[in-house]
Amino acid sequence: MASRPPAPRARKRFGQNFLRDPGIISRIVKTIAPQPDQRLIEIGPGQGALTEPLLEATGKLEVIELDRDLIPGLRVQFFNYPEFVIHEGDALTFDFAALKGDGPLLRIAGNLPYNISTPLIFHLLATRGAVADMHFMLQKEVVERLAATPGGSDWGRLSVMAQYHCRVDSLFSVPPEAFVPQPKIESAIVRMTPHTTLPHPAKDEVLFADIVREAFGQRRKTLRNNLKQRLDVATLESLGIDPGRRPQTLNVAEFVNIANHLAGERV
Repeated sequence: MASRPPAPRARKRFGQNFLRDPGIISRIVKTIAPQPDQRLIEIGPGQGALTEPLLEATGKLEVIELDRDLIPGLRVQFFNYPEFVIHEGDALTFDFAALKGDGPLLRIAGNLPYNISTPLIFHLLATRGAVADMHFMLQKEVVERLAATPGGSDWGRLSVMAQYHCRVDSLFSVPPEAFVPQPKIESAIVRMTPHTTLPHPAKDEVLFADIVREAFGQRRKTLRNNLKQRLDVATLESLGIDPGRRPQTLNVAEFVNIANHLAGERV
């Protein structure tokens, strides 16, 4: 039997904190509830803490790993699983739609590096048609933003875009002691399930995303100021939206309403 190489050290530039707590690992796997007939993808397997129980549950798993130093250890550790596949690459640019191909929807999981979590979520939202669900461990404040409701300080661009595309469920917190090395912040588990049918479909999703980004460009300013290049006060009022409101008070449907009005003007 091949010997397992020594575990590489966490690399700061990849934002690595390796999960070690067996109780937390077990709880995450139970939450994901993987089944053998599903297409399961793990982003950033690291040293295999989640990889091992996921493989035990399904017998097959695909992982995406950027750190070349970790890949030899993963190959040795899981050599006896013929359906364990490593995709060496950057999840931020990975083509998840091509990975799905004509096969079943992907179930994606991972302990995401804190320094790429938000851009990675936006990348995944763009390919929601290829995804059945996503379970991620993230910085707790990111999970709070994802699952926020309008009106609070956590509600922002990430909240609107995530909830436009997905149902978002904040599941449970994970303390720093569960990791090596210990991060200075608390983590949490989130489930994101892409909507089969969008509750509030935008006629032009690129325009919708632009409107949301511009509206939150300066959170303390009102819609009258932040969207003045797009539409005037009278138009906002005609849509039933007070121009004096701040962006964090609008819900997803109201942002879609604004975007759809502008899309209609283009026709």
